Amino acid sequence: MTNQNLSTRFKNFAMKECKGSSDLYEFLSLKISEDTDIIELCKEARPGQPISNLLFGAVHFLLLKGIDHQLKEYYPSLTEVPRQFDGEIFTHFKEFCTEFREEIITLLKTRLVQTNEVRRCAYLFPIFSFIHNKAKKPLSLIEIGTSAGLQLNWDKYSYSYGTDEHYGNKNSTVHITSQIIGGTDLSFYPTIPPVASRVGIDLHVSDLTNDEDYLWLKSLIWPEHRDRRVLFEKAASCFMKNQVELVEGDGVALLEKIVDTLPKDTAICIFHTHVANQMPDVTKVDLLSKVKKVGSKRDVFHLYNNIWDSKLHLDYYLDGVEYHQTIGDTDGHGRWFDLVSW
Repeated sequence: MTNQNLSTRFKNFAMKECKGSSDLYEFLSLKISEDTDIIELCKEARPGQPISNLLFGAVHFLLLKGIDHQLKEYYPSLTEVPRQFDGEIFTHFKEFCTEFREEIITLLKTRLVQTNEVRRCAYLFPIFSFIHNKAKKPLSLIEIGTSAGLQLNWDKYSYSYGTDEHYGNKNSTVHITSQIIGGTDLSFYPTIPPVASRVGIDLHVSDLTNDEDYLWLKSLIWPEHRDRRVLFEKAASCFMKNQVELVEGDGVALLEKIVDTLPKDTAICIFHTHVANQMPDVTKVDLLSKVKKVGSKRDVFHLYNNIWDSKLHLDYYLDGVEYHQTIGDTDGHGRWFDLVSW
């Protein structure tokens, strides 16, 4: 990847993803886009990874792990009263990257961007309710790019959407809030859809009982996002009481083999959010082909985004008949989703 390409990525990350969400990462991203040394460091990352998230995650990980450096004074996740941005912040950031270059390179080469964005379950819950209403069968869940598997427990959480009304598991300690914008309100169903089985697949499964894995997942949460950290911690605690099967490997390659193990009288739900952007085009085509093949034999639903565009899509096969539905746009952190196309 060329320097210009990486520079553009950081500029886009600053303006399209960080603006209005992380002042720290927006500021640093724009500075990095003009700094040859940091851009060269980013070339150490494995191909296909969202490099901005990966670099910031690596730096955050080392700071959370206890490295004492002036840079931490700017991080709301590390100090109660963070230091205001000044002329020294990027100097400190670059000094940190230089001093701990080898540690950062190791993380860039070995770690993946595997954000367990639990709030995305805010739109998974109503869509899985819709699927159950269509299929009239219990659901068999397969998540590709599952990381630690926290989204597989979507039926264990409670939800609200801008009102006092709660949905889902109303007694859950994990409460997720989100906003529905555009279109029409979803029709929520009075009962939680039954789940017969759940399997998560990832190239590298994140083990919540492993301190390093747990800390890495926390480091991927942006420093200003305290509510995301709290939600992650609560969902991780819930997972420890409701563990699911996690399989390490290529989700597309293993898909048909795993489908063959699922209960017969169930609707298969294959889903992944903000994962397909890391897949080569040939893998995306293979995935869609395999889902279609499964759909020729069984009822199957495929919920995804970032294959050909950023919108959330639901492809499904009922009694061998093929359907395609575009649901709409979603915020990457699950803070909102729209129903323009629903």
